[in-house]
Amino acid sequence: MNHKNTYLINGDFNQGISPLDRGFAYGDGVFRTMLIRSGQPDNWPLHYQKLVADCAAIGIVCPSAELLISDMQQLFSVTENQPEVAKIIVTRGEGARGYAPPAITNPTRVVIKSAIPKYAPDIFVKGVNLHLCETRLPEQNKLAGIKHLNRLENVLARMEWNDESLFDGLMLDQQGNAIECTMSNIFARFDNILITPDLSACGVAGITRQRIIWLASTLSLKVEVKPLLFTKMAMADEVIICNSLYGALSVSKIDHKKFPVQNLAKNIRDALKT
Repeated sequence: MNHKNTYLINGDFNQGISPLDRGFAYGDGVFRTMLIRSGQPDNWPLHYQKLVADCAAIGIVCPSAELLISDMQQLFSVTENQPEVAKIIVTRGEGARGYAPPAITNPTRVVIKSAIPKYAPDIFVKGVNLHLCETRLPEQNKLAGIKHLNRLENVLARMEWNDESLFDGLMLDQQGNAIECTMSNIFARFDNILITPDLSACGVAGITRQRIIWLASTLSLKVEVKPLLFTKMAMADEVIICNSLYGALSVSKIDHKKFPVQNLAKNIRDALKT
């Protein structure tokens, strides 16, 4: 792989990450992953708004939208017909040894280009199977909802399976509430009520989750954000997962528990396109 064409660090194809960078040393930073079409990021205002909010939550000054757009214009071609993926990472920058951040920091920004995952076409019709992860999420309300660089729970959870028939893994909190998947948010439909887990103690609040909350009324659904025990979710009429790359997918099975695959995911994907 020619790395000079796949990422920029602080707008430079030739720059590296310092071992003193706090993102490298402590995971002191945040990130976003988004779809790029014809050189333009999908839903950029929402992604940037969330990046700014996540940076602010841990006291990092977010790079300007203009800088990040400039980086993406260098990396992505407007003539590219196939969707691509951009990952933006913002760290606090370099610092001395020790956890205390320096009084003045110069944030590091990284933009990475990669190909969109190759999804099997039938998952958009038949749904996907999930692994029920043994690794559980800890509670930390100061970090809840933030897409920060400390993702070791997700790494450990993802190490639990290597079965290609499993698309993702469902992660619970310490009380047995469904929170999210390793790379997706989750919804459960009970009649005309769509429940998505409360993420005030742990989990990542993705922008596709937020968009589904906003558009649910157009699908004649009422949304509730509240704790959702896995034992309760197992009784749902439909379960879907979502993220910014594939939109929404039906869940057909979690471990041995099967779920009906109906039209909710397709209807949401259609609504997300409008």
